[in-house]
Amino acid sequence: MMSSLDKMEFAMNQEPRCACVLLLDTSGSMAGAPIDALNAALVDFQETLASDSLARLRAEIAIVTFDVVAHVAQDFVTADDFRAPTLVARGTTAMGEGITKAIALIDARKATYKANGIDYYRPWLFLITDGAPTDDIESARKLLRAAAGESKLAFFAVGVAGADMGVLRSLAVGYEPVQLSGLKFQEMFVWLSSSLRKVSQSKVGDQTPLAPPSTWTV
Repeated sequence: MMSSLDKMEFAMNQEPRCACVLLLDTSGSMAGAPIDALNAALVDFQETLASDSLARLRAEIAIVTFDVVAHVAQDFVTADDFRAPTLVARGTTAMGEGITKAIALIDARKATYKANGIDYYRPWLFLITDGAPTDDIESARKLLRAAAGESKLAFFAVGVAGADMGVLRSLAVGYEPVQLSGLKFQEMFVWLSSSLRKVSQSKVGDQTPLAPPSTWTV
């Protein structure tokens, strides 16, 4: 259901939107240095996007975390209103539930855009994980591959040390999963913010080439 805040936001800002869900693994194996580095990089990501006059109006960020369960840590907001949450690592790796929740969030946001006459770019789903799913992932895999295969979203997967890259490759359509070099979350988010800024400066429907993620991957 569309909120009154959504109606007010779209009335004030009718720019086309580039929606991006950060789907973040907050399972227990991310505790310590990995989650600390991820939290610090999210703050930098917030500041970088907000500094771009166009991206701050067009890029919309949401965060879904998954550990024992999946949780919407941040619903969609434009970059100028985005505030990085402080993530805590715990428990298992409900990746399948996280993917399903992230896709549902994207579908609902696209419906809201349409209801308000707002153009939008193909949404992004950006997964970061250091492990393997501990829940059933098959239905989520089918849902994701269908959505990506029909260009309903662009899916990017990043494996931190310990990630099951075979699982990530089984999910991928279009973009090959990459492995993070060490804990270069900051460099990864520099690439992501630069890519989102580049897309937000293009016309809706254009194919925007992205820089290769060579500086922060293995």
